Amino acid sequence: MLTETPFRPREKLVEKQRLFQSIQRHTYLKGPMDKVTSVAIPLALAASSLYMIGTGIYNMSNGIGKKE
Repeated sequence: MLTETPFRPREKLVEKQRLFQSIQRHTYLKGPMDKVTSVAIPLALAASSLYMIGTGIYNMSNGIGKKE
């Protein structure tokens, strides 16, 4: 029976596991991609929705796009 070789050697995995388990503070937002997915995307979504709500209110108050 053949076994696949792991992507990383077991020693490196154990070393990383020890490193993360020894950290006492929270481990979220560590890398640059974590900051993009956890902060930038929700902020962009909120900003774009606020912009669209604002333009909709402006258009309704000024009668823009109203069918006659």
